[in-house]
Amino acid sequence: MSDEIILRQEAELRRAMLAADVEVLDRLIDDALVFTTHTGALVTKQADLEAHRSGILRLATLDPSEAQVRRHGNAAVATVRMAVAGTYDGAPFSGNFRYTRVWVEHSEGWRVVAGHVSQVMA
Repeated sequence: MSDEIILRQEAELRRAMLAADVEVLDRLIDDALVFTTHTGALVTKQADLEAHRSGILRLATLDPSEAQVRRHGNAAVATVRMAVAGTYDGAPFSGNFRYTRVWVEHSEGWRVVAGHVSQVMA
């Protein structure tokens, strides 16, 4: 498997997040997802989908850079630096963040099973 497969999955995930496309997000995110936010809070798949569905989270910008993929059997770890802007519960936010996502290949395709985001201060 080349890194391109995971980079395409990452791009599809970004497009779905920007469009709040819950159907695509549901397909790309594993039911057992555990995601740690930049504040240290844990988010489940259902909470993530609901934030997009309800409009509490609206993303206007997700500009990736510095993407890396490391393959480990039927899993891959992707790290991407991202310029992010949007609103959360009506409050605007923006900044540079680094996302780490663990993708696992299932019979239905590649799905995110875990992730973490940290704000990049420099």
